Amino acid sequence: MLATWTWIVTVVLSLFFIGMSLRFRKKSKESFLQFAIAGGTLPFFLLLFTDLATIMGVGNFIGHSSKGFETGIANIPFIIGEQGAKILFALLFAGFAAKFTYKSIAELLNDLILRDKVSRAIVGVLTSAIMIAWIGGQAKGMGQLFSVFTGTDPLPLIFFFTAVFIIYTTIGGMLSVVWTDFIQGVLLLGIAIWFYIKVYAKIDFSYSNLKIMLAEVNASHLTQIDISGWEVVTLFVTGCFGVLAAQMYWQRCFAAENPKAASRAMLYSGIGAIIFTILASVSGMIVKALNPDVESANAVSWLILNEMTQFTALVFFILIFLAAISSASSLLHSAAIVIVNDLVIPFSREIKDAKLIVLSKWVVVLVGVFSTLAANYSESIISLFSFAYTLTGGGVVPVLIVGLLWKKRKFEKFEMGSQNSRVSVWGGRIGLLSGAIASVLFGILWGVLISVLLTIIVSFILPNKTDLNRTLEVENA
Repeated sequence: MLATWTWIVTVVLSLFFIGMSLRFRKKSKESFLQFAIAGGTLPFFLLLFTDLATIMGVGNFIGHSSKGFETGIANIPFIIGEQGAKILFALLFAGFAAKFTYKSIAELLNDLILRDKVSRAIVGVLTSAIMIAWIGGQAKGMGQLFSVFTGTDPLPLIFFFTAVFIIYTTIGGMLSVVWTDFIQGVLLLGIAIWFYIKVYAKIDFSYSNLKIMLAEVNASHLTQIDISGWEVVTLFVTGCFGVLAAQMYWQRCFAAENPKAASRAMLYSGIGAIIFTILASVSGMIVKALNPDVESANAVSWLILNEMTQFTALVFFILIFLAAISSASSLLHSAAIVIVNDLVIPFSREIKDAKLIVLSKWVVVLVGVFSTLAANYSESIISLFSFAYTLTGGGVVPVLIVGLLWKKRKFEKFEMGSQNSRVSVWGGRIGLLSGAIASVLFGILWGVLISVLLTIIVSFILPNKTDLNRTLEVENA
């Protein structure tokens, strides 16, 4: 019976969201700017719920629950870094980004700092990595949950789910994504609160009771952080820097109608993300206390099927479906825009908007299919995210921060079309590549340090020709 209702709910919700996207079909065809960032006109309420719906994906409910089951509160530093980075982003970057109408973080870096299409392409590839990982993670998480709930092969659901978010993202562009996110975000918020009340009732809403229950199954270690300070910092920085380089958050700020709306939306959604993700991680510990022998990947699913009613199970499936499809569509749209905007446009002759929109829609399809297939080769959802965070955060963020702080004209504000940074072309290229590679090989802390040092040193040794000419003119004068 549960399997039948699961399919019914999936189909009905999918058709509803596809139907919503048809409303924005004509608007999305007006221009590439409209398809990419809704013309920079999104109000606060849409930004708030699209941020929340994008942030709260399968990883937040399933992935972090599994991690909490395995490592307990040792997972909290990564959560604080990953989710707290949204608050940091809101305070430092959201208002700044909303002043511009760029379509990607790579375009911002190129225009204000680097002025190098090769570096722009490198940033495009790195930022795409996070989104491809997340898209695949949503599909994989949905498949795992469906398999546990129905006892059947998850592939049909994964392919159906993927087809749905590809279709409505292709049809309506940014407006389709944010309006479906609005509906999904409202439902997601209400269901998540209701669900965690049910889960925490298992321990009478007492952490002390949880500690006692864990001790009874020889799992007291989950209430202790038995990792070094270096590992804690690494987990925090990995999550933090990965989010700061995430295209989907920058893109929403570029789409905001004003800086205040962008900052407030990201701030409130970031606070909500920290709360709900910590609740998810601790819920994994609750499952450990109830059944220490279940597989960690199926921790929350076991709790739903064995400790709660079928109605609760169905509502939980709706929660995960909403979380997955909202995140997947947002990420897919962002990935497609990055590929077209930063890997195609800079290396092509002038392309008309109509062709850019058509190309973007084809990229949406290709990236959606590729991401879903690639996810099947990852051991877990969180490992998929963590690798992408490390790769991108260690490469892009150090160059971005150095570029913004190391100005040519210290007291002049950044404006579109005006480069104002001492980071040179080769400094940017070396910083991006060395940071990404070193972060994967030696850890993100070393990667960030290496990227910062090489960006500055190489910029001194190999300055841009315009900077060198100006220096010689000053010396001759």
